[in-house]
Amino acid sequence: MHRNKTLLILGIEGYSGQLIARALSGPLTVVTPQISRGRTIADQLTDYASVLEPGDLVLNCLGPFQYTYLDVLEFCLANAVHYFDICAEWQVFEAMQGLSARAERAGSMLLPGIGFDVVASDCLLGHVYKRCPDATRVQIGISGLELISRGSARTMADLIGEPLKVRRRGRIVAESRMLQSSFDFGSGQRPALAVSWGDISTAWHSTGVPNIEVFFEATPALSAAVFANKTFGWLATGSALGQTAQNLLSRFPKGPQEASRAKKNATVVVRANNDLGQVAESRLHTREAYSFTADSSSAVLNYFSEHPGRAGFQTPNTVLGADFPMSLPHCMRVDQQ
Repeated sequence: MHRNKTLLILGIEGYSGQLIARALSGPLTVVTPQISRGRTIADQLTDYASVLEPGDLVLNCLGPFQYTYLDVLEFCLANAVHYFDICAEWQVFEAMQGLSARAERAGSMLLPGIGFDVVASDCLLGHVYKRCPDATRVQIGISGLELISRGSARTMADLIGEPLKVRRRGRIVAESRMLQSSFDFGSGQRPALAVSWGDISTAWHSTGVPNIEVFFEATPALSAAVFANKTFGWLATGSALGQTAQNLLSRFPKGPQEASRAKKNATVVVRANNDLGQVAESRLHTREAYSFTADSSSAVLNYFSEHPGRAGFQTPNTVLGADFPMSLPHCMRVDQQ
């Protein structure tokens, strides 16, 4: 008798976890542990090893992921199950890629970043890379991230005091300057500011392009935040200020209301240049980022509920393909040049 795969969702009490769980439709047996702070994640997960078989799925929605991914990943490797998350933290992507060989031996697929971050950008990058396969520089612009959940705000608060990171000549390095660019998100060129985002890792592993920068549209709020971090962020490093910011976020709303999400959308632009000065640029319009995360994550999990995973570290582009977002609701891709 055919057995439905089991999906373990960690962080179901969080905003994104709930959205994803509601969007699932595949033949999955869903288990939703309540992870508490009284015991380590690793210790709590041992209680659920008996419900899983090799090839089953684990979705980690417990952010900030730099504090949770390793316990969950080790659990997945020990039980030969596949790891997924909705991470956007470049450090986590890099660490996971370093564990790819172990995952291959265990028969586990490691597929982080199956939400808006980084499916929309990584798959669009795959499309642009086909148009410019000798690209040596990629710039990714993202617009429409005004709405934010409590969990995402906590992750971003952890970046206070950290220098900007980009990829140069294949290596992730700190950038002392405040980098600026501009992108056409659909209504003319808009200014954008560089951020330390997950694509500086995943874009490299998807394509091998050695120079990568990620930008957010320079809204007044983002511009103020970037200036404050560059000017005063050092005060938070190793001090109580960072912890104070985290404590204040406990009063932050859990996440945006559905009516607010319905009024918004998001846009990603990928621009690739080669050494001859040739440029390929494409734009992807999507639903609001949290809505896209629910659509994307549920589609990925539904797919792997009926198909085998590819062992080792993967990126959305390498395992889902450049056209995957076009299968999701209200996504439109435009080649700009």
